[in-house]
Amino acid sequence: MTSPGAEGDVGLLSPVSASPRVAALTGDRAVLAAILRVEAAWATVLEGASLVPAGAAAVVAAAAEVGRYDLPGLAVRAQGGANPVIPLLADLRAQVKALDTAGIGAGKAVHTSLTSQDVLDSALILLARDAVGALLTELRATTAALAALAAHHADTLCVGRSLTQHSLPFSFGLKAAQWFHGLAAAARRLEALEFPVQTGGAAGTLAAGTVLAATTIAAGTAPVPGSRLSPFDLSDRLAAELGLAAVPAPWHTNRLVVTSLGDALAAVTDAAGKIASDVLFLSRPEVAELAEPRAAGRGGSSAMPQKQNPVLSVLVRSAALQAPGQAAQLHLAAANFNDERPDGAWHSEWPALRQLLRLALGAALHLRELAEGLEVFPDAMRRNLEISGPLLLSEAVTAAVAPLMAGSVAGKDSADGKQRLQAVVDQTLQVPAAEQPATYRRLLRAAVPAELLSDARLEELLDPGNYLGQAAEITRRILAAYPEFGATGAGSSSPIPDLNGAFRG
Repeated sequence: MTSPGAEGDVGLLSPVSASPRVAALTGDRAVLAAILRVEAAWATVLEGASLVPAGAAAVVAAAAEVGRYDLPGLAVRAQGGANPVIPLLADLRAQVKALDTAGIGAGKAVHTSLTSQDVLDSALILLARDAVGALLTELRATTAALAALAAHHADTLCVGRSLTQHSLPFSFGLKAAQWFHGLAAAARRLEALEFPVQTGGAAGTLAAGTVLAATTIAAGTAPVPGSRLSPFDLSDRLAAELGLAAVPAPWHTNRLVVTSLGDALAAVTDAAGKIASDVLFLSRPEVAELAEPRAAGRGGSSAMPQKQNPVLSVLVRSAALQAPGQAAQLHLAAANFNDERPDGAWHSEWPALRQLLRLALGAALHLRELAEGLEVFPDAMRRNLEISGPLLLSEAVTAAVAPLMAGSVAGKDSADGKQRLQAVVDQTLQVPAAEQPATYRRLLRAAVPAELLSDARLEELLDPGNYLGQAAEITRRILAAYPEFGATGAGSSSPIPDLNGAFRG
């Protein structure tokens, strides 16, 4: 049995992100590993510039193994300096000293000219870069599944809903395409992010780095003047070593890097939340147009054996509801980065950024499974479409018939025709819902003479497949706009067939 507290926070109350994959990318161990990677990379840069003894970088790299350090202990000791880098440096230096059996002075390569914010900012950006890479992999798989749904169901009729009410005929293909649109746009925004290195020194002036870059250290000798390197060169080399973006200047107190990352992550959860909200409604038993993929042990109730809860959507939506607050925290912190090192604002960023990464990753994992296994029930969609029956086409009828009615009576205009047709709708809405389709047809036929509107033309107007506007073309355009996120062939000039007229009958 595990001893109480031995595992720390494992996500018991955060099921959306309680995943080994999420933990591996964003957990405390991953944070520690990123900090150590930055310190080891800096040692490599310094040795490459002959600023520390040869062989020092290898000693630091050996000391930078996560398993050498006491994570819980570091967390507690971080209270002494308000950040985890300070206690870690003491331990890292001790490890380097113990491993420097040749006595080359490898400790000179540890943290020289850096400040805690340089290391922690660079480490969190490094962690974010890796997490975003994994996130994009999930998003591409999800958008591919959504693109396939959009193409496959381009001619699947359903009802559109506005302010919770039936509005107009719609296609499920277009609904899936709009899901795709939101997620692909968010993914493209995420893909465009830069992940920059941070090296500013104690107050963002690179003062210590300037002194360091002006000296050259040969093995076994004291520092001597002669280096033509600048601290900007060292910063660029660190960026290259870590695979981060080089920067023209330190960004200690300019936090657009962090807020842009947070906003992009929140945009992903926004798009995911929209999909989840739609699936939650459309999978209700009384609607029954969609169903989540089933899996053993998932969706059950502790009290009601018959229930199959749409828990994938529930988890995704929970992430979407939490993420905006975390993004707002990043902006609040950025607006309060006082002086050249803020007193608490920087510190408040760390948990908010990590939680955003966790929420987006967790949501993406569940959303991918949802999209790839979503069950679609066209018959139920048609059944729900027919609840409103011909009333759903009242806009089409009014547009086509009102001018005819106006022209048949001297002195009347189309506004009068619209009023007469509105009266038909109003009368229809006074009868029970089950009687409304037949009542609307009867009253409409009585209001519009056959010589103005034949029975055949009336039936054509009342066919929902004839009033989809540009649904097929909108779907095609959406898929074509994001070829890198679509299914195979989705980025071609015609990713879905020309469906004009395909809805009839």
